Amino acid sequence: MGIQGLTSFIEANSQIYRDVQFRDSRLVVDGSNLSCHLYYTEGLDQTYGGDCAGYADLIERFIKALRGCGIQPYVVLDGGSDHTDKKLETKKKRDKALIQAAHEKSLGRQTWGDIMPLMCISLFRRTLFRLKVPVVQCFLEADQEVAALASEWQCPVLSKDSDFYIFDLPAGVLPIPHFQWEVAAQRGFVPCKIYTASSFCSIYNIQPRVLSAFAVLAGNDYVKLEDMGVSLHLGAHEKTRPANLGELLRRLRGFQEPQEALKAALRLMGEMSRQKKAEVLKSLSAGMEEYQLPPSALGRFFTDGTVPPLPPEDRALVSDWVRLPFTKGRLDKVILNVLRLRRVRLPVMVEHKSLPSSHLTSRPIRQVMYGLLLGDEEVEEYDRKGLQLTRCMVRSIKHICVALSVPLHQAELSQRVRVLMEALEVEPSCFQGVEPHLRLLVAVTCCWMQNASPPPHQHLLQALLLGLPQANSFSKYSMWMNCCDVCVVALQVENRNAPPSLDQNVAHAFNQWHSCVMFSMQLNQLLGEPLPEPETTVTNSIIKSVWVKLSSDGLGAGDSRQRQKARTPAQKLRARPQKEALRPKLTLCGWNVSRNQSIHLSCNVLSVSFFFFFFCTERSRQRQPNVSWCKFL
Repeated sequence: MGIQGLTSFIEANSQIYRDVQFRDSRLVVDGSNLSCHLYYTEGLDQTYGGDCAGYADLIERFIKALRGCGIQPYVVLDGGSDHTDKKLETKKKRDKALIQAAHEKSLGRQTWGDIMPLMCISLFRRTLFRLKVPVVQCFLEADQEVAALASEWQCPVLSKDSDFYIFDLPAGVLPIPHFQWEVAAQRGFVPCKIYTASSFCSIYNIQPRVLSAFAVLAGNDYVKLEDMGVSLHLGAHEKTRPANLGELLRRLRGFQEPQEALKAALRLMGEMSRQKKAEVLKSLSAGMEEYQLPPSALGRFFTDGTVPPLPPEDRALVSDWVRLPFTKGRLDKVILNVLRLRRVRLPVMVEHKSLPSSHLTSRPIRQVMYGLLLGDEEVEEYDRKGLQLTRCMVRSIKHICVALSVPLHQAELSQRVRVLMEALEVEPSCFQGVEPHLRLLVAVTCCWMQNASPPPHQHLLQALLLGLPQANSFSKYSMWMNCCDVCVVALQVENRNAPPSLDQNVAHAFNQWHSCVMFSMQLNQLLGEPLPEPETTVTNSIIKSVWVKLSSDGLGAGDSRQRQKARTPAQKLRARPQKEALRPKLTLCGWNVSRNQSIHLSCNVLSVSFFFFFFCTERSRQRQPNVSWCKFL
């Protein structure tokens, strides 16, 4: 993000930075930037849905470190694209590169591209809610709002987006890679470096007002000279990015105003017609507007809850009731992109190019969401097909939504539950005996079972069956590993403690399930959360680890009966007492839960098991699916 090569250029000229001991201050956090940085630099798993438990723990440690130094973070998240979607081509190029990187990761190869797992995208926001960190989601991209709030509050910005190096911020920018929060508990402050535009301009002898001209001439996410068919002939001695940036800065000396600098730069772009010059100048001038600071609309939201107004272009497209839940981060930004642009870019996941996109499984859920928002209109979806980024027009489903005789936010709870259950192809009456916090995930799993292609492996459903109830049965994340051991013994699987390589079909099934979970949670939010939002943090880790242990025993790729046939009679005899000996030990050592907790967990497993049994039985009568789903129950 930001200005290509500028961060590396500044790192190579480190005198621009100043070392500080940061404490006892407000801090405006570029949330979208921080969320990715934490996940990637920690080296957390990007396959099988990611390491949600590890990520949640990391976020919690980060916030604890800040609060221990008297630092109050205010997290600002990106919203939807603006009505022009001027960054669409830049985003499409990134998506194409990520699709290739995701395929390479599916083969176990090292690649430059990082892929944020689906559930971790929303997990960052939900963890901040749980920790009571002030969070706001902007209606548009957050850069200008972040900079405006930091300027109003006279506090620094935490980010590694080089666009912030252009804003003239009074308290500067704290680059995330230099923000050493891990040692804050021992030192009582966060050692870090601070960047200020005034220091940059002083070193390179240019006016702060000219920085915006430097940004657009260097090329950012909004404006690139090559996209306009022109280039700057700077005459740098070396044909490298740092040399070009240095020469551009040298040529900008002496200019007092950015427009003056742009007009001079046109003379370095070769022969152009008068019309072409006007077009280039107009595009560059529009790009500079991104660095103009508006009055902050977020300060009052954080202090007294005043919700910012919608952008003028949105007032005819977006209902006013959307403002509050969206600003609080209770609605996903995909909602605004559908209303504003009739366009959705589906997130890239780690999966093999030969497999269909996992988002095809969740398309019926999205179609209902589109129907609620737009009626009969189509939505343009960007998704993967092989290694290509493809565009597809998707029709909304409206007939499920006709039960809503009043505006969405005024509908009765029973109506909203009905719409959600019809979208997931489940009858609400089937939930008898299933605890409220499990109902959405159970319904999503049923939807996934019916729509996944190819049908998921039976052992993956077993892992889900045992993982879903355990997710909310323990208060500490450290319990989930013991829960995995219980699941493995219950499934009569030996653990060889050998980490398996990525199983393409299993990863694909996981991805399909996570896509269904993500979009069903977005639909649930749009409907005002008629079902409680599930805690997917532990669920994902439990389910993934159960499957990893299954895979390490050779069950992920084939049928358990084949493995049993391969055993000799002596091996079978040795295996029986081993399993019998393991069972009582699980309740005596390692699994420190009370009798009531054990009974509670068992009841949850049984209730979910019976739900799936009756669901599969009913579906077998209606559609004759593969009834092997029911056999293990």
